[in-house]
Amino acid sequence: MFLFAVALAVAPALIAVYAYAVYPSILWIVAQLRRRAAAGERTGAWPTVTITVPVYNAVASIRTTLTHLLDVDYPRELVQLLVLSDASDDGTDDVVREFAVRGIELLRSPARLGKTAAENAAVSAARGELIINVDATITVPSSSLKHLVRAFDDPTVGVASGCDVSIGAGDRVGTKAESGYTSYEMWLRDLETKVGSIVGASGCFYGIRRRIRAEALPPELSWDFASTLVAKQQGYRSVSVPNAVCFVPRAADVQVEFRRKTRTMARGLSTLFYYRALMNPFRYGGFALMLVSHKLLRWLPFLLAPVAILALVVLAPQSNVAALALAAVALGLLVGTGAITHRGSMGFKPVAGAGFMVAAAAAGFLAWRDALRGTRMVTWEPTPRPSTSPG
Repeated sequence: MFLFAVALAVAPALIAVYAYAVYPSILWIVAQLRRRAAAGERTGAWPTVTITVPVYNAVASIRTTLTHLLDVDYPRELVQLLVLSDASDDGTDDVVREFAVRGIELLRSPARLGKTAAENAAVSAARGELIINVDATITVPSSSLKHLVRAFDDPTVGVASGCDVSIGAGDRVGTKAESGYTSYEMWLRDLETKVGSIVGASGCFYGIRRRIRAEALPPELSWDFASTLVAKQQGYRSVSVPNAVCFVPRAADVQVEFRRKTRTMARGLSTLFYYRALMNPFRYGGFALMLVSHKLLRWLPFLLAPVAILALVVLAPQSNVAALALAAVALGLLVGTGAITHRGSMGFKPVAGAGFMVAAAAAGFLAWRDALRGTRMVTWEPTPRPSTSPG
């Protein structure tokens, strides 16, 4: 019984160490042994692209987003700009209609059906060989689109993901932690690309061959994650493109990130369960192992954390080490919860760090709860982000 309790207590930490440290180390070693030839200079014509911008009540940011997209460095006659409005009612659609004279099209849903439903509907309206998804709150530098599209010169590539760069005034230390996590994630995707294929694309900026999107995705799932899985099923690999930069303003505070993480992780888990066959290493080899390591084992500690805390409670009377660990966890939870509820304390780095970790853990557990209950998160409330231009 004692050893079983110890195993339960340490399981989340050991799984997290593997997912965040051991797995990247394995990728790095494999990447050194498997170096891909550098891409040559483009000689053929650029393909046609459809840039889709899913929106719901994005009146505060949509004008800036569309202005930037009209300035991208790409042959204008090859670009279709399509805004997907999920029945916005704040004036977003009126702003988009102002851009009709500049060739921007509006595809409006008559009722709120969710982001994925809007992206499904976009396929029939898209004329481009490639569909490029752009979040309504981010900024895509002029040169990034060509860098992203160039990845498709390789006929084995079905999905190309941009490189998120988190920017902001940095008024909250907790949101700076989110920036550090974003940088880590981009580094990891670069390693996965060198090994063979990434297992999830950036929802802010990614491209996919239109024929891969032929079948509609259930509305409670996420196309940014599912895109790489569908591509794999069809024999394509997916890559991260470091030069295809997009600037993502950091959310205002940890509470906003908490809501975003809960929603995106729950939808991610639902997507993973839906495509669970891809976690079979006997059929999908290394991709299956990467999918399990990067996604399932990164999310599993959130589900096991409450059980680990209960195990520490059982062990504390028998072990000084367990008692100290339990005290540390309790202190972290107390400080972190206080940091979230009293936002003024987030300027102190240790307190802010605890707040970020507690928010992430709580969001992860709630995401598991929603996914296991089968909660269908169809509609979405876009994360409010400050209007921040890269400096």
